[in-house]
Amino acid sequence: MRGSLGALRGSRNSSKTLLIAAFPDLQTGKLDPHYPKVCGHRGNVLDIKWNPFNDFEIASCSEDATIKIWSIPKQLLSRNLTAFRKELVGHSRRVGLVEWHPTAASILFSSGYDYKVMVWSLDTSDSVIMGPVRTIECHQDVILSMSFNTNGSLLATTCKDRKIRILDPRRGAVVQEASYKGHRANKVLFLGNLGKLLSTGTSRWNNRQMALWDQDDLSVPLTEEDLDGSSGVLFPFYDADTNVLYVVGKGDGNIRYYEVSSDKPHLNYLTEYRSYNPQKGIGVMPKRGLDVSSCEIFRFYKLITTKSLIEPVSMIVPRRSESFQEDIYPPTAGTQPSLTAQEWLSGINREPLLVSLRPGSELLSPKPRPPESPLSNSNTAAPASPPSPEAARRPSFLLGERAPRWAAEHRLPEEKKRWFTNGFDVFECPPPKTENELLQMFYRQQEEIRRLRELLTQREVQAKQLELEMKNLQRDSGRF
Repeated sequence: MRGSLGALRGSRNSSKTLLIAAFPDLQTGKLDPHYPKVCGHRGNVLDIKWNPFNDFEIASCSEDATIKIWSIPKQLLSRNLTAFRKELVGHSRRVGLVEWHPTAASILFSSGYDYKVMVWSLDTSDSVIMGPVRTIECHQDVILSMSFNTNGSLLATTCKDRKIRILDPRRGAVVQEASYKGHRANKVLFLGNLGKLLSTGTSRWNNRQMALWDQDDLSVPLTEEDLDGSSGVLFPFYDADTNVLYVVGKGDGNIRYYEVSSDKPHLNYLTEYRSYNPQKGIGVMPKRGLDVSSCEIFRFYKLITTKSLIEPVSMIVPRRSESFQEDIYPPTAGTQPSLTAQEWLSGINREPLLVSLRPGSELLSPKPRPPESPLSNSNTAAPASPPSPEAARRPSFLLGERAPRWAAEHRLPEEKKRWFTNGFDVFECPPPKTENELLQMFYRQQEEIRRLRELLTQREVQAKQLELEMKNLQRDSGRF
């Protein structure tokens, strides 16, 4: 794995903030200065997050001490959007961070300069929500970052007092706290299911530094690594599907990436993407939006203020084969929540529902996993059992055969209306305008044809097996 990822490369596709612009990912070039925007806050917008279960919903927070939820039209914007769907009022000072829960629908977290983390339930018809369902008040200074573990049962935070805390977000209790003096943490990140945390910050000598922690023991880091003497904040991004950690520095032009393992030395340096254009901010594309036909495993969007542009940077594994690469595209979190807001608030935990990135594939976990017991009853209830490896590798057409007949009959008319390839409606996809777009569409169609041929071969083998079983049954019944 390390050898293949070591050859990753970066490729380019070539004030007072009261607004958010939403535009198609494939649109390039200079935007019209009067391009429609999302306007509505009375102060600077400090953070925005897309809803992981709704590609057309954004949460934003601002210096006006409010959080707003926006619904983006599916045909995108034709004029400025000023009407918000919901407004959340509860913080007494400006709100610096918002974060959606990774598995529960309609649960949003926010942190403000009033040193509070608030838990909001959007599962209500009210357009203005005047108070959170939970308030966490264990911090003594401004919260700098928040990160959830995979199922959202734990929340890690860093604070201006340079301490790392792991919280139970429902009870508001501190589970673990790091007071290590040799590392002043600025950002923190859960590393998937490895049971580890990664923090970025500065050392005693003001060098930019990374530290890896055991989430069950924050007394001393497992490993520390000094990077350089720059002053910009380091933003960590972790891809749990490939175990690759990306470290992006504010004010830098480069992106470092490492392979993370549970064994020492834990962090294995791979290589670095270099650019002369420094980024002031950066965002990432969800896994569902990547181009699997070109073996793209991660995509950044660099905000380059010196040139007033947003530059996509794709991380690509160079492979000659055009077939779907299952080793770099394992099942990943999909767009369906595994919990309702009330289920999560009552203490239930579930892992994310997984989907395959193979073009034309379906949901791999059509039924939610059995819920884990609430934290208050953890000593009496049995833990949830993970799915077997055989079930995870089972083809999607076999999963479909286990569905009830009425579900298949109900689904058939919908499948006739809309056909999707790699998450896009082929009938609504605009025609290619350039030779490169035409080639990409051609390769996708070739991949779809290969996939259908493999599916047909598997069905033929299955039919022959059933014929042999019927012959054996007839032969056995004839003997009696």
